[in-house]
Amino acid sequence: MSELHDLTALEQGAAIKAGETSSVELVEHYLERAVRLNESLGAFVTFTADQARDQARTTGSAGPLAGVPTAIKDLNATAGVRTMYGSVLLADNVPAVSDDLVLRIEAAGLISLGKTNTPEFGSPCYTESAVAPPAVTPWDPARMAGGSSGGAAAAVAGGLTALAQGSDGGGSIRIPASCCGIVGLKPTRGRISGAPMYGEITGLATAGPLARTVRDAAAFLDVMAGRAVGDPFWAPEAAHPFLASCDVEPGRLRIARFVVPVIAETEVDPECVAAWDDASRLLESLGHVVVDIEPPMPRDAVPVFETCWAVLTALSTANLDADSRARLRPLTRWLGALGEQVSGPAFGLALGELRRIAAATLSALAPYDAVLTPTLAAPPLPVGALRNDDDPAADFEAQKRFTPWTSMWNVTGSPAISLPLRQTSEGLPVGVMLAAAPGREDLLLGLAAQIESAAPWIDRHPPCW
Repeated sequence: MSELHDLTALEQGAAIKAGETSSVELVEHYLERAVRLNESLGAFVTFTADQARDQARTTGSAGPLAGVPTAIKDLNATAGVRTMYGSVLLADNVPAVSDDLVLRIEAAGLISLGKTNTPEFGSPCYTESAVAPPAVTPWDPARMAGGSSGGAAAAVAGGLTALAQGSDGGGSIRIPASCCGIVGLKPTRGRISGAPMYGEITGLATAGPLARTVRDAAAFLDVMAGRAVGDPFWAPEAAHPFLASCDVEPGRLRIARFVVPVIAETEVDPECVAAWDDASRLLESLGHVVVDIEPPMPRDAVPVFETCWAVLTALSTANLDADSRARLRPLTRWLGALGEQVSGPAFGLALGELRRIAAATLSALAPYDAVLTPTLAAPPLPVGALRNDDDPAADFEAQKRFTPWTSMWNVTGSPAISLPLRQTSEGLPVGVMLAAAPGREDLLLGLAAQIESAAPWIDRHPPCW
């Protein structure tokens, strides 16, 4: 071991229990790196150094990640810690209580170093807000980290924390995972409680882990997963810890694949196609049957998703006065205005149609155990390449062209994972995405762990490592 951050999160937890290091030592190590590197990466918007040190001295959990440093996305209410939701309107917001997810992470003994960068209200697939510098990929600080969990992904990929919590309503975990060269898992709808606010009424969004390895992601999912009384969606209880799923051979699977974009007509970068092709051959070498299919979700699902997405934005801005609205990002104002034009009955019809589209898509995929696509249509783009403050409609269309597969799995509620299987000739990370049926994180993690074992990426590090 040359540095503490070379250890995986699970190795760090084991080293703490063996007395080879301590949570205090890990916290100090990561804080030094985070403070030193954050200006160039834009990973954190708020540090909680004193709180982290206090917790490191007193953590009493016996879980496998107890004492391991992590970070909380700036969309999750955290008691006594500034939580801005990426917006200047909430720059001074300090919640009195934490949401259930934050409490679960704390109860498992993980130590948060602070809040990670996110765009305003987590809406776009890039992390460029008015409250902090852009989050960038550690592989090339001139290029985006993706979004909306861009700060979380940059922190993990750059070795600023061992793992981090993100959230995903249309790809916001998997997009930055691909841009930053790490693992990003969007769990099944209802796997992780949204208590106590339940602000996401469409069922599109969920929290999930960002990590360097599949096993770390699985262990962090074990921490996050669970129900609360009153949850509107409940995933079936897992028979075993998700970490144990990584040690179960998945058997011979039927894996569907397609590369045609789902939500936008766009060209797919040859590097992303090559990553998808390489993954297909790897899966076949592991004994799986890979079958080419047409995209299972119709293109006319896109406006239905967009209606729901716009209404979600409108809910975030509905009670603002004119002066406050003027301070919002142009994209937020534009999406909110679209959402406010949707009537109650029209929104209800859109939600119903979204459920029917999901059912038809899952029925079409029922003969297969998993589905393979690229994660993104291009490697990480330059900062500002998607954002267009002068034309938010063009901004939104550019985002769709960059992320033409990810939101399909938010519609179906399926678990989906991005794996960092390829690098371009310039050294930029390229992810591939696998999805499974709702409730089958166990199968998905077992398959992902098998892939990681066959084509490991743990020794690939960005220049700042």
